[in-house]
Amino acid sequence: MEALLVSTVAVAIAEIGDKTQLLALLLAARFRRPLPIVLGIFVATVANHAAAGAFGAWVAGWLGPELLRKALGLSFLAVAAWTLIPDKIDDDEVQAPSGYGAFLATTVAFFIAEIGDKTQIATVALAARFDALVAVVIGTTLGMLLANVPAVLVGHAAGGRFALGWVRYVAAALFAVLGVSAFFDLGFSALAGSLMR
Repeated sequence: MEALLVSTVAVAIAEIGDKTQLLALLLAARFRRPLPIVLGIFVATVANHAAAGAFGAWVAGWLGPELLRKALGLSFLAVAAWTLIPDKIDDDEVQAPSGYGAFLATTVAFFIAEIGDKTQIATVALAARFDALVAVVIGTTLGMLLANVPAVLVGHAAGGRFALGWVRYVAAALFAVLGVSAFFDLGFSALAGSLMR
């Protein structure tokens, strides 16, 4: 349960203002078909995060506990710093191949946009930390949906009305706490409990 909760909260907060959330806004404005877009986000996220989580679990099996703990701590701290940098979408990330419907365009665009993204890196780190691959993938996917479904429903017209700066700081702080907790072996159970209060 801890892996699911920490993964959901961490990715949902990190995703706010991320390029994939901006991509969701743009796709919603372009296609005006929320359900296929949400389904495309779901399929792309499950595929991408399952691969990332499997890689994280594999890495955890090869590193010793002390080295893994230090690597995870540094990874979370790097994601914290990365979260402070506002994302922009490159024009080529928005361009769906012509003739693709909303579902396929969203699935392809989201899968590609997630490659090397901070939420994918977070998924690798979370899967390496917890011995619960399925719970991590479900949690990170749920976190992505919690952040992106509202973006799809609101659409491009309301995208500029949100003050996302403070949210970036909250997300960075969360990843910094995760990083310090992992680096100094402070325990994720206490952290998860404090997040739920």
